[in-house]
Amino acid sequence: RPEPAVSTAWLGSPDNRISLWSAGDLGNAGLNGEYHGEPHLLCDIQHNGDVMDMQFLDQERIVVASSTGTVTIFRHHQNNQTLSASHQWEKAHYHVDQDTCSGGAACTGVICNNPEIVTVGEDGRINLFRADQKDAVRIIENADSSTLHAVTFLRTSEILTVNSIGQLKIWDLRQQRNEPSQIFSLAGDRVPLHCVDRHPNQQHIVATGGQDGMLSIWDIRQGTMPVSLLNAHEAEMWEVHFHPSDPDHLFTCSEDGSLWHWDTSSNVSEKPSFLHQGGRSTAYLSHSTINQSVVSAWLSNDPTKDRMEITNLIPNQTLSVNSLDVLGPCLVYGTDAEAIYVNRQLFA
Repeated sequence: RPEPAVSTAWLGSPDNRISLWSAGDLGNAGLNGEYHGEPHLLCDIQHNGDVMDMQFLDQERIVVASSTGTVTIFRHHQNNQTLSASHQWEKAHYHVDQDTCSGGAACTGVICNNPEIVTVGEDGRINLFRADQKDAVRIIENADSSTLHAVTFLRTSEILTVNSIGQLKIWDLRQQRNEPSQIFSLAGDRVPLHCVDRHPNQQHIVATGGQDGMLSIWDIRQGTMPVSLLNAHEAEMWEVHFHPSDPDHLFTCSEDGSLWHWDTSSNVSEKPSFLHQGGRSTAYLSHSTINQSVVSAWLSNDPTKDRMEITNLIPNQTLSVNSLDVLGPCLVYGTDAEAIYVNRQLFA
């Protein structure tokens, strides 16, 4: 992902657009890596259908999932600040027949591990593409009988999907059989899961969120149920993200208008509070690499006991927070207010 560029989607029929923004000025980065200056629009381009998900493939290309079932790679031309569609897989997801004029099924999730791209959709299909190939490398036609909402890579050849009946499924892309290698599920009610993220350093630790707003932590090495179920939001959780370089920090956002920062750093009580002024603290929180105590905190039977500090970073927000991303000291999120917010000093 090009630092500090941010891609956004504006949804408003009939003119949906993909926009690329600069979140700040790299030349004026502060001592702690924060960016200065106002965010500004670099370029945008029209998009057919609602944008369901998007991921940077590399520093120049963005993969976008559409409600029409089409998957498009957009290229950012930095020399003249334009976007263009460089590759497209028409109706990668469809309900009836790929060749009919209608019947496209929404592509609900995309994940990239350049040059590979994996997509999932309402049709329960999994596609494996390569950015340099016209046709799909692999298609699992009936991967799921319900809607697949999100996907993430566990390892180079393994992906994990979440669906609308509370299941996680692991797929080994090296195997030719169209069956998951493992299935995990929430006990009791089949609550739809909307989002998933894998711990960046410990790939057996996975976080999910769903319709009930609960945060679930899973250890995919053992058992078929989550290690921890944490009361979180009062409505649907739309996204969950471990911090990519500080994974003792996790972020979730919800339909209820909240964006929570979960801090499982050891000795949380000795660190400055994030509760001042809606999440900004005056002391600098030093970064540290992941250690065993942090891993144990996520997998503890009672991870909140003396080990976790939870802060709502936008306590006065009322409209849904639909998406978030985090990189270094920057947190970016979008809301139903049709606004993008950038918090440049997460740890300051």
